[in-house]
Amino acid sequence: MVGESSLKKAYEAILNGDYELAVLRFEEAIALEPQQADYHYKCSITCARSGKWQKAIYHAEQAVMLDSDHEEYNYHLQTVQAKQLVLESEALLGLSPPDSEGAIAKLRLAVNKDPLNLETFLLLGALYDSLAQYEQAAEFAEEAIRLDPQHSAAQRLYADVTQKQRRSKGQGANRRNRRKNR
Repeated sequence: MVGESSLKKAYEAILNGDYELAVLRFEEAIALEPQQADYHYKCSITCARSGKWQKAIYHAEQAVMLDSDHEEYNYHLQTVQAKQLVLESEALLGLSPPDSEGAIAKLRLAVNKDPLNLETFLLLGALYDSLAQYEQAAEFAEEAIRLDPQHSAAQRLYADVTQKQRRSKGQGANRRNRRKNR
């Protein structure tokens, strides 16, 4: 294979912690053998680790296009797309005023693409908490805990949300009782 030399140089760059050079070497290998799905896949992984999400998605899509039967390529594409959706939802939440509904839609799509992404569940839980939709917030926080039982932020979110949920239910009952007593 013509691209093997560039591939080896890419791995050397990774071992030296130079991910920029590694991406360049993977792209060099791809230029020499553009039909090698594995080269695109490996380049996508390195791009994702470097936070180059658009490039990671492009190479993941190329790998799937070249070898759609390879489950690992398909799974990787889904996880990279999910991460991109999380980043887009964070941008929507950073707007003034925040686009909570748009962010929720993107995050729910991200959950479907990568049901093991703890960050997505935490963000959804926190978002629903900020909207005082405690039942949904608790569900997503609980799912985050299921994925990582020792995750302290997930545990705190779940505890906070369930406490708010109990308080809101209790206040509703108190209001009904006060009306009856009048």
